[in-house]
Amino acid sequence: MSEEHKKTINRINELSKKKKEEGLTKEEAKERAELHQKYLDTFREGFKQQIENTKVLDPESNDVTPDKLKKIQRDQNKRS
Repeated sequence: MSEEHKKTINRINELSKKKKEEGLTKEEAKERAELHQKYLDTFREGFKQQIENTKVLDPESNDVTPDKLKKIQRDQNKRS
């Protein structure tokens, strides 16, 4: 996990705690929403990359990776 990602999570947690204890100003609520969206975007991109680099094997070790995923992987290799 990158240092920036850790800072984002820590700030989200700080703002969430403050929201529960005393509430947030409009600026803080906006910041929290923006940080939360940034976190979700980063999470989704990482998850997408993980899925796109996955190979699926059946119990006999035959490659049964879905064709759609194989196409994505081929397209990525062409760009590299």
